[in-house]
Amino acid sequence: MDILALVEGIGEEPAAALLGLVTGIVFGVAAQRSRFCLRAACVEFARGSLGPRMSVWLLCFSTALVWVQGATLAGFLRTEEARMMAVAGSWSGAVIGGLIFGAGMVLARGCPGRLLVLAASGNLRAIVSGLIFAVVAQMSLKGLLAPVRDRLAAIWTTPGGRNIDLIDWSGLPRESGLVLGLMIALLALALARRNRIGASTLIFASGVGFAVALGWISTFALAQVSFDPVTISSVTFSGPSATTLMFFLQPVQVLEFDVGLVPGVVVGAGASALLSRQFRFEGFENEGNMRRAMSGAVLMGFGAMLAGGCSIGAGVTGGSIFAATAWAALTAMWVGAVITDALIDRPRTATA
Repeated sequence: MDILALVEGIGEEPAAALLGLVTGIVFGVAAQRSRFCLRAACVEFARGSLGPRMSVWLLCFSTALVWVQGATLAGFLRTEEARMMAVAGSWSGAVIGGLIFGAGMVLARGCPGRLLVLAASGNLRAIVSGLIFAVVAQMSLKGLLAPVRDRLAAIWTTPGGRNIDLIDWSGLPRESGLVLGLMIALLALALARRNRIGASTLIFASGVGFAVALGWISTFALAQVSFDPVTISSVTFSGPSATTLMFFLQPVQVLEFDVGLVPGVVVGAGASALLSRQFRFEGFENEGNMRRAMSGAVLMGFGAMLAGGCSIGAGVTGGSIFAATAWAALTAMWVGAVITDALIDRPRTATA
């Protein structure tokens, strides 16, 4: 795609929204067909299994690493200019927010990306949980919860007003990021073979990681030709969910990558569910499950904004550029999810 021609043809803001829409469609289709979800992978791991969901997550993560690091080496992306790297990171926010998010993810029975995909497939539980997540994320960004988030995030931050690039910090060559991605991909493929995962699922799982790379590369390319500053970012659902919600509530609308991303996921996942005959309306099983899902959505909304991103935004998107606090947040999310599953879900399973 000729980014300059696109900008000259429709303008910078519509071009940014269109790129977000395309990225979202790719993510939506791939995530719906592969059933990508960090919560499911965490639950498998917590229960001593490296099953199909873990295989899918590892393949997505490794694909994002390979594409993003390959694009960086080829000159199509400069990760140091990404929004996540250009500002100070919060160690305290990553750890505390990640733990809170991980707990909420298990309670809500899905990470924000998975909830958005399920909502597009007719799941009413996911729609309610997703709306609550977006509202709480907005409250944590600019509303009543923002002062609490700011205080927690300020406890321990990275020095120098910037985040830390783990590759530069370690002193390893830039190629090491690509090598690590390839190694994780081999592990993912070995697990996929052991779990007898079909080729189509593997392709779509890789598509989730490719969508992350597509977002990074397209916003970087747009920034190079735009007159106004463009935020270099990629797939995440904490900020964009809040931004998209406010886009439809405020009288003055501003088009940007985030505003196109969420509708793109809905379009892609919804079309994929319809074509594969997996679209069906589902609701809450009972009142208890509704309270649990709503509580989980609240925790995820606050935790994601404190951690600097959701399971996709910090866990895959931030991880793919080796932002130090993103890796810390991802680790904390795994820990929070494993602990919550051990304390709440496994006892129920044992007594059922």
